[in-house]
Amino acid sequence: MTERPAFVLLEDGTWYRGTVRRGTEPAFGEVVFTTGLTGYQETFTDPSFNGQIVVMTAPMIGNYGVNAADMESERPQVAGVVVRELARHHSNWRATGGLAEWLAEAGIPALEGVDTRRLTRHIRERGAMRGMIAEGTEPTEDLRAKLLASPGMEGLDLASQAGTKEAYGDGGGGKGPHVVALDFGMKRNIVRMLSQAGCRVTVLPANSTAEEISARQPDGLFLSNGPGDPGALKGAISTIRTVASSGLPTFGICLGHQLLGWAFGGHTVKLPYGHRGGNHPVKDLQSGKVLITSQNHGFAVAGSTEGVPGAPDLEVTHLNLNDGTVEGIRHRTLPVFAVQYHPEAAPGPHDAFPHFDEFLKLMGG
Repeated sequence: MTERPAFVLLEDGTWYRGTVRRGTEPAFGEVVFTTGLTGYQETFTDPSFNGQIVVMTAPMIGNYGVNAADMESERPQVAGVVVRELARHHSNWRATGGLAEWLAEAGIPALEGVDTRRLTRHIRERGAMRGMIAEGTEPTEDLRAKLLASPGMEGLDLASQAGTKEAYGDGGGGKGPHVVALDFGMKRNIVRMLSQAGCRVTVLPANSTAEEISARQPDGLFLSNGPGDPGALKGAISTIRTVASSGLPTFGICLGHQLLGWAFGGHTVKLPYGHRGGNHPVKDLQSGKVLITSQNHGFAVAGSTEGVPGAPDLEVTHLNLNDGTVEGIRHRTLPVFAVQYHPEAAPGPHDAFPHFDEFLKLMGG
């Protein structure tokens, strides 16, 4: 297979050489990195990565192939992939194909041969920024202009595109509590975890109204993960405020955590380069225990151990031990809580699995 010269170009003008195995059209997105050593298929199909070019810090990616069981959505969601080495051969009893071929079938460019350590250090120093993957020996002025004209992540509503457009599941079967889940780009393992906890789940589009949620007669409301800027989802924030304030038990993960912060008067800030990977330490402020968590986000609820500015009814329950950002919130009087990290993992550690049981108890399950 002939390798074609290509590169990843960042909006500050920095660029890194690599190659692609097939012809590719220029791909644009926010360039971010993730520290996961495994779980690349779950990562690439996580809707929270919609609109992003993902740099894998592990030196080799693809050695165990891909399979249908590890999909977190129906297709790859990333705008592009940057790696040091993309395995040419895979070996695993579960594999049904190779990573390179799977990405190519989905039209996702995979740039390999890049010094990903150097690129990651640049992002850590300068912050996540717009970028592009393109064929060629070096960037042209035309490509630079197109990159600078592409949209940034701040103010961008991607969640309404990433989630379901139609309701599915009817809360039927079983005798457990009925959960209505708002889908802002929800990973499949979240529904599996709720079901395994005994819940009956109905998934609704992100733009569902408070009336549409109430009509389903839920025992609890779940707010999913998803991509983009939470501050852009004004309609969803208003809906969440109305439903959660009614006393309905509510649980949010990732973007859902950020939206709950907004709903009760807080706001979010864009992190310099975000948290992405499966090794982020989080302290539970009540128990003092430290959880090792899976994370994927570029925004965070503004706050500290003193609380969430503008949201006196919210208390901070968890903090990130790397940078002190807010990782969990709880309403002081209502049955409402949320975490910034991913307790469903997929991929990642299972330290935070008990949050699903916590939600179940709030619903009387």
